[in-house]
Amino acid sequence: MSLTLSPVPALHGTVTVPGDKSISHRAVMLGALAEGDTHITGFLMGEDCLSTISCFRKMGIEIEVSEEEVVVHGAGLHGLQAPSELLYTGNSGTTTRLLCGILSGQPFSSVLNGDASIQKRPMGRIIKPLRLMGADIDGKDGNLCPLAIHPAPLSGIRYELPVASAQLKSAVLLAGLFADGQTTVVEPAASRDHTERMLRGLGATVETEGNVITLTPPETLRAVDVEVPGDISSAAYFLVAGLILPDSEIIIRNVGVNPTRTGILDALDAMGADIERLNERGDVEPVCDLRVRSSRLHGTVIGGDIIPRLIDELPVLAVAAAFAEGETVIRDAQELKVKESNRIAAMTAELSRTGADVRETDDGMIIHGGKPLHGADFLSYADHRVAMSMAVCALACEGSSSIDDPACVAISYPTFFDTLDSLKNNN
Repeated sequence: MSLTLSPVPALHGTVTVPGDKSISHRAVMLGALAEGDTHITGFLMGEDCLSTISCFRKMGIEIEVSEEEVVVHGAGLHGLQAPSELLYTGNSGTTTRLLCGILSGQPFSSVLNGDASIQKRPMGRIIKPLRLMGADIDGKDGNLCPLAIHPAPLSGIRYELPVASAQLKSAVLLAGLFADGQTTVVEPAASRDHTERMLRGLGATVETEGNVITLTPPETLRAVDVEVPGDISSAAYFLVAGLILPDSEIIIRNVGVNPTRTGILDALDAMGADIERLNERGDVEPVCDLRVRSSRLHGTVIGGDIIPRLIDELPVLAVAAAFAEGETVIRDAQELKVKESNRIAAMTAELSRTGADVRETDDGMIIHGGKPLHGADFLSYADHRVAMSMAVCALACEGSSSIDDPACVAISYPTFFDTLDSLKNNN
């Protein structure tokens, strides 16, 4: 069922976006491995994070879910129980890959599988380092779900990541919790560091020197309460919408601004965006409010070390580029090809429907922006980030648009369209 969207003159108001997806996943996983109860506020009740809860419940972890909080009753590092059925991870790459690290160190066998999208996403990059640690893990054709994991003793390793990937880094570090000796990961560029921060908060020794991260396996993890900030990936849609629609002003409350996640702010700043940080606060995870005002954007080059810091925001950045004056080049973003969809191909195709001048490259896109765009019938590819990006684009196009399968946004932002409507209604 498709959704019709009409252009709007401006957006005004204050919004709060859902809790950070990456932190929500990790709070459940590490809470399950900690001793004591973990109270999580601000938890993202999206389908991906609920898949993580489901998997840990199948391994004997009691998890209470209410509107106010999620409470994880931890069983300790060695307290997980053998699941009596397949662990289904839905559409969640984070659940699938991080669980591989945890399950590799367990004294029981398990099988992981997800939906049709997950079954196409590469798992070989996870399997390789886990096998180097001693894990008994295999997948379909050696690279795909379903994944079968059997008990095996693990040893710490020093592993140089072939790509900057928080999922890959985290899988290795989580396996390192159960390994004999230290585990060291060397990144080619900094990726989001929520796993390291949370492990330290639970009492583990994690040392970071540049892009080298070393974990000493702890005897125990101690439960702590987790306040999940708003997800900057979800805030990004309102940042771009506020920038490209004239006379707009939006305040987004309680957004996580971990430095490994703020590439979107740096990229938009380079394009001339008027975005202000207000009320900065936070300890383990820095938080602030963001105020965005409409701006005349100009093209820029987005590539290199910034890419891991904004990989999930690149689809909506492509929308910003389509409305910016001049040329924007997105490069070094091959990782976009192995997300829920091939996001390079998807965004090139969908922006082209509007009349935008977009060319796909092997590792990104070249976008010549600044000309008027028209509405179109957009495909979502069952990809939440493509759907939300094209919804933002539709607001600034001439004429109405439609998006197929808008329900896919529930993966990360179930109330996205309601929030968008609230900003339209303040004009």
